[in-house]
Amino acid sequence: MTIETTRRSIALAAFFYACAFSAIALPLTVASNAFAQAPPGDEIRQFNGGTMGTSYMVKVLGGSEQDDQTLKLAIDAELRQVNDEMSTYIKASEISQFNDSDSTDWIEVSKPFAEVVDYAQQVSKLTEGAFDVTVGPLVNAWSFGPTERTNTVPSDDEITKLREIVGYEKLHVRLDPPSLKKDVAGLRIDLSSIAKGHGVDRVIDRLKSLDIESAFVEIGGEVRTFGKKPDGPWRVGIQLPDTNEETVMVAHAMNPGDDAGNSMATSGDYRNFFTVGKKRYSHTIDPRTAKPIEHNLASITVIAPLCMQADAWATALSVVGTDAALKLAQDNELNVLLAQRTEDSFALHGTGNLAAYAEGSEQSDQADADAGAAPEKSLFQQVLPITILSFGVFSILLFAMAVGVIFGRKQISGSCGGLNAQTNPDGSTSCSLCSSPSDACKELREKMAQKDQV
Repeated sequence: MTIETTRRSIALAAFFYACAFSAIALPLTVASNAFAQAPPGDEIRQFNGGTMGTSYMVKVLGGSEQDDQTLKLAIDAELRQVNDEMSTYIKASEISQFNDSDSTDWIEVSKPFAEVVDYAQQVSKLTEGAFDVTVGPLVNAWSFGPTERTNTVPSDDEITKLREIVGYEKLHVRLDPPSLKKDVAGLRIDLSSIAKGHGVDRVIDRLKSLDIESAFVEIGGEVRTFGKKPDGPWRVGIQLPDTNEETVMVAHAMNPGDDAGNSMATSGDYRNFFTVGKKRYSHTIDPRTAKPIEHNLASITVIAPLCMQADAWATALSVVGTDAALKLAQDNELNVLLAQRTEDSFALHGTGNLAAYAEGSEQSDQADADAGAAPEKSLFQQVLPITILSFGVFSILLFAMAVGVIFGRKQISGSCGGLNAQTNPDGSTSCSLCSSPSDACKELREKMAQKDQV
């Protein structure tokens, strides 16, 4: 292989590598410019912490004038206030003081506390006692309270005695002035079935007051959003019941303009239970029977304008069972998705904007499409596969040509000393396009002839 051939091969390889680099560099440059020109405030900031015996996660967009420390302090301050009002774990909280009091007179409380209890009482009346914030003593008796779990079944006599101090009818609330009153001294209330949702609402209100443009707030699985992300709506996953891992059954897109609301809560009996013999006891206690539920409704998801509303209704519907839950949802215009256990799977039932998920995969797909479920790909995501494919093809071609040059010790065919050059029988080269020897080869043959004559 001649020096001239090697030079041409190197030049040719350099040309192809330049083309390949251009194919990669151009899309990357365009993508980089697209990211560089993204409007300020599009970066998602995330905050995590603990509250109400569980964890919270907050994601925000916008509000660039608020630094991370300011936002984190504001979130924690709001949640501490909710705990000071409604946590039974804090001895000085309003709810603990009310529970510890033997008075049957009106006891003054804060306005938010009274509003939460008032809504709880509304749901209790609509469900005829299936939802009841006074059920705490029964929950404790069935070993699902804050005390150490014994996994024992209480006696009938114990249940009968506890029912004397349980019942939403024995609790009264007024909003002006905000106060609570109990008919029996031993009555106690527990807002764990509604307080997390209320806490989500409080954080949302605080973020809006700080000029945050869009947010996703979750406390213990209860979620509320407002605004959108740059690539589309916030999406909330609904877990498939009875799975060991977080298996998502549905990923619902939360739309800011949806009249149904952007709050979601899910309740189920598949996480917290114990077994005695062959019988399974759920942590969900039916206040009407004072015993754990026994139906086959595994999980209930509710969408509502306020997370407090979704939280309360998810608990209430988990008590009553599938048929009654569907009737209550229809009567109260609720958006629900129910997962009912069958012999080997789950049957889905839905109302409102969650009905499509229960009606078949085609309708579910259409619902996702209508909700903007498929976010647009960024420019970088669109060009990256093409760039990788192009680079791979160029690399294979270059490798094949290099093997031919190195092992074949033959010049790469090409145009007049390049791509289309070919070797004649006498050893000269000519262009396959014009079939005429090159001038350089002609001069070389003449000199060789003169040498032979000498």
